[in-house]
Amino acid sequence: MKKQILIITISMFTTLGLVGFTANIVLPKVQPISTIETKPVELVKIKIEPITLSTPSQHDMFLDAIGHRESSNRYTITNRWGYMGKYQFHKRTLKSLGYDVSKKEFLNSPHLQEQAMLDLLNHNKKILQKYIDYWEGKTIKGKIITESGILAAAHLAGPGNVKRFLKEGKEFKDGNGTKLTSYLTQFSGYALNLD
Repeated sequence: MKKQILIITISMFTTLGLVGFTANIVLPKVQPISTIETKPVELVKIKIEPITLSTPSQHDMFLDAIGHRESSNRYTITNRWGYMGKYQFHKRTLKSLGYDVSKKEFLNSPHLQEQAMLDLLNHNKKILQKYIDYWEGKTIKGKIITESGILAAAHLAGPGNVKRFLKEGKEFKDGNGTKLTSYLTQFSGYALNLD
C-alpha cells in the first residue's frame, strides 16, 4: 500500500509540476498600459471624383429604336423578301444610295450598315424638307408630326408614300402589314443630327 501512495504522490507532483511549467510558457507577460508608446493618427484626405456616365444622344436612341423594330438590332439577318441587316435595306435602296456591295459584304459590316442608314436619312430629309418644315408640330388624324417620325415613316414606306399621307391622308402598309402611321408615331420626337 505504501508503494501505491508513493506512486500517487509522485504522479500528483509530476502533474502539478507540468501544469505549472506549461502555465508559465502559455501565459504571455502583459505590459502595463503606461509603458506603451502612442503616436498621433494622421488623417488622409481622399478626393472622390464624380463618375460621368455618357448618355446616348437622341440620334443614337432613334437609330437603336428603329434597328430594334426592324431586326432586333441584328446586323446579319435577312427577311423573306430579301431585306437585309439591322435596318432591313433592300438591294435597290442601297444601289439608289450609291452602294454597290454584295449581300455578304453588307451583312458582315455593321459600319457599312450604319453609314447607309445615315445616308438614307439625309437623302430622305432632302426630299421631304418642305414637308417637315410645314407639318412639324401639327397633328394629322390625332398624330403629332415630327421630323424623326417623318423620316422613320420614309424608311418604312419611302418618301413618296409619306408625301401621299401628308397630302391626302392615305395610309400605307408594308408586306408585314406595318402601317406608315405606326412609324410616324413610334419614332416621333427624337432630335436628329443630320446634314
